[in-house]
Amino acid sequence: MSTDGERVALAAFVTQAVLAGGNAVGIRFSNRELAPLWGAGLRFMLSAALLLAVMAVLRLSFPRGRALSGSLLYGMFNFGASFALIYYGLVRVQAGLGQTLLALVPLATLLLAVLWRQERFHAAAVMGTLLALAGVALMSRDPLREAVPLLSILAVVGGAACIAQALVLVRGFPRVHPVTMNAVGMTTGAAVVLAASMLVGDPLVLPQRVETWVAIGYLAVIGSVVVFVLYLVVLTYWAASRAAYGFVLIPLVTVVLSAWLDDEPVTAGLMLGGFLILAGVYIGALRPARAKQASAAQEPGTGPSVSH
Repeated sequence: MSTDGERVALAAFVTQAVLAGGNAVGIRFSNRELAPLWGAGLRFMLSAALLLAVMAVLRLSFPRGRALSGSLLYGMFNFGASFALIYYGLVRVQAGLGQTLLALVPLATLLLAVLWRQERFHAAAVMGTLLALAGVALMSRDPLREAVPLLSILAVVGGAACIAQALVLVRGFPRVHPVTMNAVGMTTGAAVVLAASMLVGDPLVLPQRVETWVAIGYLAVIGSVVVFVLYLVVLTYWAASRAAYGFVLIPLVTVVLSAWLDDEPVTAGLMLGGFLILAGVYIGALRPARAKQASAAQEPGTGPSVSH
């Protein structure tokens, strides 16, 4: 890779990680006025409309057959089920803690890939899992003292598991252009969370506060579409295994933003627990040797393209 290409990739990587770091904070602000499921549905309706417009500009066709089935399943898990849980959890869980829990996605993806017999289990995965679980337990202690329900923490972890399951599922389907996959996925996710929102009787009202509109606008445009485009730029120059290090960088940005904008306390439990989780994710799923094994195990053309 040329020096210029490396600089472009690095700039895009850092920028998308910083912008994605604001997503959990934006969800917290959205949840203060809107019901969680309705807020998630509104965000993904706007994001899906933008991506469908991009599809039209690029003249991309919709997938058919098994490719369409894979895109729909991706949307149901990666956007529908996952963000229904994440939005619910972030009503009570602070953004820094929540985003750090979401850093479990690469490790959860590995464990589910082993369960589905797509990859082999390795000792490093065991060590990484134990470190991450210890980090989750440690980080949970301080919030529980502050009356944050354990169910809220488990909801965020469940959201991470749903994202991981989506990434594992789509490996068995034909590859789809990443813009198309995310356009179809976000449309599907919006339909899922909106249906759930109506089912539980959420008030489907538009925001009245300026800060809520700012949060939703950020989440829909910057946190979804712009971050996604920057991620594609990174993948143009870097392997997916290297790009996945964003899952480790994003929580660090979120903790700083949440402490600044949302008065999240930066406790010893949050810092030490977060370190254990990120160390576990690195050892279990992101270290160079593990990344090479994952690349060898994945057939060319079958890997999913994801947006943060």
